[in-house]
Amino acid sequence: MLAKEDNDLLTQTNSGTPMGDLIRRYWVPALLSEEIPQPDCPPVRVRMLGEELVAFRDSRGRIGLIGEHCAHRGTSLAYGRNEECGLRCIYHGWKYDVDGHVLDTPAEPGDSEFRKKLRHTAYPTHEAGGVIYAYLGPRDKMALFPHYEWTQVPLEQTYVTKCLLECNYLQGLEGECDSSHLSFLHRAFTNERNQPLYKSDTSPVYETEETDFGVRLVATRNTADNQQYVRFSAFVMPVYGCVPAGRPTNEFDGYEIHTYVPADDTHCWRYDLGFRRNRPVEDGEVHRRQQIGPDYLRIRNARNDYLQDRQVQKTVNFTGIEDFLNHDACATESMGAIFDRSQEHLGVSDKAVIAVRKFLLSSVKDLQNGKELPHVVHDPEHNWFPHVDCFACLLPTGVAWRQHFDYLTASARKENPASFAAMQQAAS
Repeated sequence: MLAKEDNDLLTQTNSGTPMGDLIRRYWVPALLSEEIPQPDCPPVRVRMLGEELVAFRDSRGRIGLIGEHCAHRGTSLAYGRNEECGLRCIYHGWKYDVDGHVLDTPAEPGDSEFRKKLRHTAYPTHEAGGVIYAYLGPRDKMALFPHYEWTQVPLEQTYVTKCLLECNYLQGLEGECDSSHLSFLHRAFTNERNQPLYKSDTSPVYETEETDFGVRLVATRNTADNQQYVRFSAFVMPVYGCVPAGRPTNEFDGYEIHTYVPADDTHCWRYDLGFRRNRPVEDGEVHRRQQIGPDYLRIRNARNDYLQDRQVQKTVNFTGIEDFLNHDACATESMGAIFDRSQEHLGVSDKAVIAVRKFLLSSVKDLQNGKELPHVVHDPEHNWFPHVDCFACLLPTGVAWRQHFDYLTASARKENPASFAAMQQAAS
């Protein structure tokens, strides 16, 4: 269990809270590129970390993420006119640029310099892989945008979806750190190729290790043919869960990054971003898009009991609910808006969840004590992360993964700071 004060520390993320301040020191998704697809298109509301914001793409294609309410008298800028490199309020015509400068106050006298004394809330953004990321922390502490592999591949080799979860962000994030639920929550009764691996050993052996990016999570299952099924996933600061996607083989084709950005303390945005290293993504690979309706709300949700079918539960899959996305949502949302972890009873299978909580608690307390946060990069020479890798593979029994995939270890990185491609080729 988690002490109530620690549970509050991890789950409260509004401005001025310790965890909220921590997340604001990192670049996190704010919206999808498709939401503001072209210059001067309509602005959109963005709610994240308890803040009410508006995003727009100006006439030059620059992206603004600014406070929703006009600094004049509070009218929502979501109704504003996006024109001539700025967003203009419909009430009195005040106009803002992407940096929060007030460009025009046309209701004031012509010689007024009132606008020069004002600066509207505005946050830096960075667009990569179909996602618009934002930094909401202090400007003098702003880190470099991290050069993760998934932000560097061509756009056609990526895919991304977004949906709202009606629960605290931590409930979703912890689900990414738990491999044992794959044997149950996502089990199918058909002869899918992955199922025997999860059914033959429902109690994986967990290993966790703290890294410079967060926590590496390794779950090993024994198979019926004297092999080990080893699944590598990762928690990446502050809200990223990286998981293998696809077949459990030695093919390193890419992985998925599931990100849980607090909208507020009782809702979060789940972004599922995947990439392929050597080929374009095929349309049929992104089946979860069919599960998401208008305004990024899931078609299957708590109000319709996730359209659970009890006959399907008996004959097709373990839950009677369609698609992994909805399995996860049911498991995490049904805990309640903010789960009280002081009431839980943890077992050996929760080792990875415990490790991630410990890392987060240590990090937020470091921030409170004025210490440096992990995985906040300011040096361009260290802005590369080939060891943030996730995959599943079969190894012979008795073969240690640390030796087989030595590029994942800290000592190997220090001795051989080669490119990702070189290390990946050596590993495979």
